[in-house]
Amino acid sequence: MEIIISQDQETSPVTVIRLRGALDGSSYQSFITEAEKLFDAGARNLLLDMSELDFLSSAGLAALHRVARVYRGEDRSTMEEGWSAIHSMGREGGSGFQEHIKLLNPSQKVKDVLDTVGFMAFFEIFSDADTAVSSFQ
Repeated sequence: MEIIISQDQETSPVTVIRLRGALDGSSYQSFITEAEKLFDAGARNLLLDMSELDFLSSAGLAALHRVARVYRGEDRSTMEEGWSAIHSMGREGGSGFQEHIKLLNPSQKVKDVLDTVGFMAFFEIFSDADTAVSSFQ
């Protein structure tokens, strides 16, 4: 998987990560590492451009969940990994969309995976980059 990072400073600073290829068992750790490095450097709003993401596995879902928790400011040392982390998403206090992570242009195949595990209820999905960037407050 290729990870391409850019910045958009319009209304509020937004970091865009374009995911190209497959987010799976061979690439999920790279995604987590890059997202955490960006957070540690001060990024707080993350737009995940999934327009070129071909495949999202359970490892990719666990990575997406972990990154969402990091961007909510949770303590990384207490985070679960794997399926238990995915299943806990609906049990973690609060409801509605993630405020600091939004998704851009996932394919129907990726949307189906997100929907199957219930992530569509937690991640706001956009088809237009400008609208997505301006939605961060």
